[in-house]
Amino acid sequence: MKLSKKLGVIALISGLMISTAPSAMAVDLVGQGASFPALLIEECKVVFSKTTGHSLTYAPTGSGTGRDGSDKQLGQIWFSDTAHTGSTARPTLIHIPAAAAPIAILHNLPARTQLYLSPETTAKIFAGTITKWNAPEIVKDNNRTVTTIVYKKDSKGDLVKDKSGKPVVLRKASKKISYTLPNQAIKVIYRADKSGTSGNFTAWLSGVAPTLWNKPKNDTFVTAFPGNINDAGNIGRIVGANYSPGVSQLAAATKYSITFAEVSYGTKYGLKSAAIGNASGNFALPTGDATAAFLGSATVDSKGIFSFDYTTKEAGAYTLGIITYMLGDTDYKDKAALPAIKAWANLITSPACTDLAPDFIEITGTLKKYSDAAIAKLG
Repeated sequence: MKLSKKLGVIALISGLMISTAPSAMAVDLVGQGASFPALLIEECKVVFSKTTGHSLTYAPTGSGTGRDGSDKQLGQIWFSDTAHTGSTARPTLIHIPAAAAPIAILHNLPARTQLYLSPETTAKIFAGTITKWNAPEIVKDNNRTVTTIVYKKDSKGDLVKDKSGKPVVLRKASKKISYTLPNQAIKVIYRADKSGTSGNFTAWLSGVAPTLWNKPKNDTFVTAFPGNINDAGNIGRIVGANYSPGVSQLAAATKYSITFAEVSYGTKYGLKSAAIGNASGNFALPTGDATAAFLGSATVDSKGIFSFDYTTKEAGAYTLGIITYMLGDTDYKDKAALPAIKAWANLITSPACTDLAPDFIEITGTLKKYSDAAIAKLG
């Protein structure tokens, strides 16, 4: 599934000059952190080496290790899918919005019919209160008339917006759907490691179903899980795996399973993305346009940290969109590596990288403004 390449929150023209001549003083950067953007980072590493002569070795071991690496200045490059606001954060920490993408609800139903899930139904599935694929809530979601939204775009492929900044709807498409669901147990696969993907996902769950998901969002899924994940009914049916590739591989090997990860992992492992409902009553797939429509309503604080409205009534919004942050510093221990670090930061936030990873959305507008300002503070 290919995403639109522009986020276009607010129009902003920003040039990026990337040297095509390798540096005479090549630097070998070391990084760690979020696995969600790992495929984007892998693509970007090749461009980084060719255009600058520098290299990057990146370990996609989860947002928790990215934040820990930033705290201790282990290596020079760190990524986290949630903002680092903990007590261990260095006072010189900088959040750089590096890329945007949707979290997909990926499933392994043998019948490849498109699955539709309301936010409430999704929340119940991952809370373990809906345990069968033919539960009444899922049957209702998939036997009805559904409406999807097509947004108007300009010649560059960007969403056209009205004077208030809302994307302009080109047309609405309604259709009747009918799906006979199997009488099979739902196998829920969650991220077992400390993960920014889990942090964003549990924030969404508590945002759309606050009565059920009544604990604070958490990068550790089991900590945010309502009730006891080790209850007898959950053992063997709700299981964990580490990192985005881990949950995706396990889901691919487990019929009747469901999990959450970045879209490209579903493509890589043969899983299908569900269409998720929003507060307007419409459904959206994790596409670039639908994710951009959601992220466009985000608010940002003075530190460049974005907050999202999961109950937005934007008609075509896919509300499981996230921003992945590169964690920078105004006082790097390794001063000699600073030019290479800045070169990497400028590259990962540019079309030179996002155009190579079709499941990520190039950041523009408000995101790009804060990203460029944060990169300028690296020191």
